[in-house]
Amino acid sequence: MRKIFLMACLFSTVMVAKAQNNFMSDNRVRLGFKLDPTFFWLQPQESGVERNASRFGVSFGLMADFLLDESGRYAIASGLQISTTGSTLKYVADKGLDDYKQIPAEYKLKVTYVEIPLAIKLKTDTDNGMGIWGQFGTYFGFPVKGRADVVSLSVNQDKVNVLRDITPINIGLQVGAGVEYPLGDRLSGLVGLTYRNGFIDATRNGKWSDGKVNMNSFAINLGLFF
Repeated sequence: MRKIFLMACLFSTVMVAKAQNNFMSDNRVRLGFKLDPTFFWLQPQESGVERNASRFGVSFGLMADFLLDESGRYAIASGLQISTTGSTLKYVADKGLDDYKQIPAEYKLKVTYVEIPLAIKLKTDTDNGMGIWGQFGTYFGFPVKGRADVVSLSVNQDKVNVLRDITPINIGLQVGAGVEYPLGDRLSGLVGLTYRNGFIDATRNGKWSDGKVNMNSFAINLGLFF
């Protein structure tokens, strides 16, 4: 499964690189850096699993806008970013990982993803030079690190490696909007809000026996285009 995903990522990277060369030759690609304070939460869909707490984290990485017209009003928004996600889940007995499911247990999960967003972005300029943008699309996330602090009446373990118990890809809906304002001839700042709703079961049901658990997030977007 992982090999298939890696091959798909490699193919996508090659295609994006070819497209980027074409866009760059026409000066129709914008690159930037982003740092997004983000609230993440896991949303259980079945009884026997409850969310006790959300997690505050940071997503950071590169932004790339591939402009579809000369005015820059329409673009394909993509990039590459790192997100440290997680949440605290409480499981009843007989649910959760095999080593801890004999009695109720609480898992404080922390999972790091490498993510590739992909969205259609629309932007309009105001009279004072400020741009208002909105985007709608999806994202692909691949976990590279997973840890959990496990607490129960008989267990208290920190930083248990749960990477193999996390689904190897996360896909979901991404919706965002905000403003962009000029800071110089080519430099511009970006501020916005983005909501993500995961479609994929983030915790492998065969490992956790917990049905479907979605990874959702709400982010404040802070970025610079160069």
